[in-house]
Amino acid sequence: MKHMKRREFLGDTAKASLTVSAMAAGLAAGTAAAQTQNKPAPSGRVRVGLIGAGDQGKADLGAMLRMPEVDCPAVCDVDDKRLAEAVKQVEKARGKAPDAAKDFRKILERKDIDAVIVGTPDHWHALPTVLACQAGKDVYVEKPLATTIEEGRAMVMAARKYNRVVQVGTQQRSAKHFQAARDFVRSGQLGKIRMTRAWAYLDWKGSIGTPPDGPAPAGVDYDMWLGPAPARPFNPMRFHHNFRWFWDYSGGLATDWGAHMIDVVMWIMGEEPVGAMAIGGKYGFPEDIRETPDTQQSIVEFPSFSLVWEHAIGCGVGPWQREHGCEFHGENGILVVDRGGWEVYAETDQLEQPERMFRMLPRPRQPGSGDFHFEHVRNFIESIKTRKAPTADVEIGHKSVLACHLGNIAVRLKRYVKWDPKAERIVGDPEAQALVGRAYRSPWALPK
Repeated sequence: MKHMKRREFLGDTAKASLTVSAMAAGLAAGTAAAQTQNKPAPSGRVRVGLIGAGDQGKADLGAMLRMPEVDCPAVCDVDDKRLAEAVKQVEKARGKAPDAAKDFRKILERKDIDAVIVGTPDHWHALPTVLACQAGKDVYVEKPLATTIEEGRAMVMAARKYNRVVQVGTQQRSAKHFQAARDFVRSGQLGKIRMTRAWAYLDWKGSIGTPPDGPAPAGVDYDMWLGPAPARPFNPMRFHHNFRWFWDYSGGLATDWGAHMIDVVMWIMGEEPVGAMAIGGKYGFPEDIRETPDTQQSIVEFPSFSLVWEHAIGCGVGPWQREHGCEFHGENGILVVDRGGWEVYAETDQLEQPERMFRMLPRPRQPGSGDFHFEHVRNFIESIKTRKAPTADVEIGHKSVLACHLGNIAVRLKRYVKWDPKAERIVGDPEAQALVGRAYRSPWALPK
């Protein structure tokens, strides 16, 4: 496959300047240290602070605390209940309770923290990451990298300017069986690949109902939870786990699971998108208050192939009888991979033959990997020590989620959008280009 030999997903990116917003002024004194700090604490220990103590944030922290060299001096969340759970988690693992804060900036001010986990809702990924880089902290940020393309680029620029290790939580890249599937596709045995597919069909998610607005729970700093998002009355279904179904805070299942599965496609294929179209809507649960589509099909255009993303909430059987996965359709065969393993199906050829022939030998299902979430987290800790790029560097996370964002812009506007990957702009469509970024609620501001 000659075209595969020319490709690499990411080249080196030039370091870019970053104008820091006024709210970052309190951290400016740490800028020089951030540019020169290249090692964790002299003791060899890595001191991690947790920002966002939801299920995923605590899972990331728990994986790091399995490594004896990792300590956690402080944790942060806007919800007292989740904050207390994180304190107990650290105390159980290390025999000492960490300090607790409700404002993430308190974590960034500390000199005894080398790195932070950003496990917040998606609309709070960008600012803590950018300010952490400026404060000299390395960052493990959950996927999707950001709610907009503009935020993602700012995060990349901050990581480069301040020489920070920033790992994105797309843990499939640390899974041995995903790596084996990648190597098989790149070997050329499938032949030319013209079409790829990625999907998530989740029957364990359903209607979120239509609960009324009301007061925020006791112990929750709701204004801080909203942060840069528009001011709205509190609603229990716009909060915590369900934030992902509202455009103010996330991009629905297309960025939630698309950030995982589409990342695999872009990792293996090594091209950037040049356009997208999409259809979708609230076809499964039209009466609930969810804003993002519960059913969606996006077609993302690449220079030499197409990607079909599809998702359905409330259904559990997707393509190839898989709940989730990725498909690479070559002229000789089709590789299908998910978190449980991968297999290859043979394509057929009836040209000038009395009977249909197979173009290659199929390959039976290959088993999945072990605890690749832990391997991904461990890669981050090792990168802190060595200062080498992590497996899912911030630039990788930014590029991969581009296809998710473009599909969402297309489905919201109900038209094709053309993307210029070099300029990182939508071509000839000011309305679509406006969705590449988003307005921040004062006093929060994204560094430009």
